[in-house]
Amino acid sequence: MIVGTAGHVDHGKSALVRALTGVDPDRLEEEKRRGVSIDLGFAYLPRPDGSVLGFVDVPGHERFVRNMLAGASGIDLALLVVAADDGPMPQTREHLAIVDLLGVRRGLVALTKCDLVDEARRAQAMAEIAALLEGTALDGAEIVPVSVVTGEGIEPLQARLDAAGATASRPSAEGRFRLAVDRCFTLSGAGTVVTGSVRDGVVRVGDHVVVSPSGLEARVRAIHAQNRPAEEGRPGERCALNLAGPRISKDAIARGDVVGAAELHAPTDRIDVALDVLASEPKPLGPWAPVRLHCGAAEVAARIVPLDGEALAPGSRARAQLVLDRPIAAVAQDRFVLRDTSGARTVAGGRIIDLRAPARRRRSPERRAQLDALALPRHEAALGELLAVPPHAVDLDAFLRDRNVGPEAAADLVKRLGLVRLGGRSGATLSAETWSAFRAAATDALGRHHEQNPDLQGIGAERLRLSVEPRLAAPAFLAAIGALQREGAISADGAWIRLPGHIARLGESDEAIWAGAAPRLAGEVRFRPPRVRDLAGDLGEDEADVRRALKLVGRLGRVDEVAHDHFFLRETVAEMVEIAADIVAADPSGVVTAAKFRDRMDNGRKVAIQILEFFDRHGVTIRRGDERRINRHRRDLFRRADIVEQAPAPDSEAT
Repeated sequence: MIVGTAGHVDHGKSALVRALTGVDPDRLEEEKRRGVSIDLGFAYLPRPDGSVLGFVDVPGHERFVRNMLAGASGIDLALLVVAADDGPMPQTREHLAIVDLLGVRRGLVALTKCDLVDEARRAQAMAEIAALLEGTALDGAEIVPVSVVTGEGIEPLQARLDAAGATASRPSAEGRFRLAVDRCFTLSGAGTVVTGSVRDGVVRVGDHVVVSPSGLEARVRAIHAQNRPAEEGRPGERCALNLAGPRISKDAIARGDVVGAAELHAPTDRIDVALDVLASEPKPLGPWAPVRLHCGAAEVAARIVPLDGEALAPGSRARAQLVLDRPIAAVAQDRFVLRDTSGARTVAGGRIIDLRAPARRRRSPERRAQLDALALPRHEAALGELLAVPPHAVDLDAFLRDRNVGPEAAADLVKRLGLVRLGGRSGATLSAETWSAFRAAATDALGRHHEQNPDLQGIGAERLRLSVEPRLAAPAFLAAIGALQREGAISADGAWIRLPGHIARLGESDEAIWAGAAPRLAGEVRFRPPRVRDLAGDLGEDEADVRRALKLVGRLGRVDEVAHDHFFLRETVAEMVEIAADIVAADPSGVVTAAKFRDRMDNGRKVAIQILEFFDRHGVTIRRGDERRINRHRRDLFRRADIVEQAPAPDSEAT
């Protein structure tokens, strides 16, 4: 169990830890000279049952609250220290508020310096403390009078700490390993060492880990857990990890970094949170209010964007988005504290709801429903609710990573919920109910389209997506269409989707015209094919019949009418898009002009401009004056390859 002290400066926190453990937690020369804790201190108390109590001693001065926060995030029990002669003071109240905001629910109060006061003052101080604790997480916590001078109360306090340790439930080792770094130093003969509290999972000697957010890779050479050599470190223990790696050094790792499993490495700089604003705040927190975020041992500048109204009133509970100055490593449901930019006061705190907060549409009804689901602490409930609201698809791997759900729990979760994983790059996962409804709606929509348009090859992917309920986001939709194709429920021909039994055919006369026209649009002349009038002359057909036939072929997706009576093969159009994209990639300004496109196509300026204007109309290019840029979202509009990704068939069991 890890015990963290809290309390006002000069109320005897370090002296109490020294009296309990025999270890002086003040390790800095300046701390010893001034008699005031400046940074975190650590001590350990071996117990008769073989366990070890770890103590994190925090500074009490208001200028060092940022250091206090770095140590408070990983504690299991708060030891609130209040001097009997002073009673509760400003930092007593602020530290208590921080303990409350961080969700620490177990605690004791040590009433120190009892040798300096009489019984009346002692009773008065205890009454003041009891009143202060009302309505907080430590409401009703036992108050133990102590004196490090006379030794009064030290043994009873030790006994109560032992009892708390004995009754404490062993933290679950579920999830992948992560440790919030609060110190990094070099030991002669060992190298780089980091210390901190294990938040989740188990780390073992020889494990490969990643330092986040930097992404540095390392190997664990040795472990000290609760100040003892060990083969592994577990939640509820303070650990020192001896790390080795090509770029690992004391200067490469800082307080606030997280050492953890490689699978968890996904830093974020924008998070949605559930926020509790302290009632002591003098005014509401408005849009883009600057604050300092303390999460784990990290401290970073941030700005607040309220999601439930225009401002966050003092004493209110609401949702907000935090936009960070730099990325941090965290897990959904982690607790945090916000302080003002000057470091003078704590203003709010709460827990993280979503690590992948959107920059746009963050207040939309759809997003609010997603946040309602993500706020649920149980993974199964959160995932089930998230799949029930638009857009009905979840990147399951990202969900499991961001909530640090371990492999065994993830497999059990997928099995209990009956999830369907679609495969593909999107990682999209649906509920069984949504998958069944989508399959039926997609095939019904295709059937209706074929009935109404028997001469069309199929329907475009985006048009089909917008006509099907439940409506999936584009990446999930393409993954779902790919899954249906692998099942044999649908077929895809280039950009067209159809039912397997549907075949669009030309009439006999039109088929004959197409058979003669197709070779004349291909080969060396593909970038300057003959127009309808010339084709009709070559084929000996009526011009109107050739025009009608090519328009029908265009509806089948084999040709495109780039300009009036000027048809290009679909493959040629796709090739011309790639030529334009190559020009953009090679141009320092990232643009394509008619002159450059004409030179690459080796045809006239008029035809080159017609082709580029055709691209403009279809959104493949975006025009500004004489310059055009490629719209990456429409670049593949004319490609002939299947629209679906190559991926395994939908899986309703495996994670």
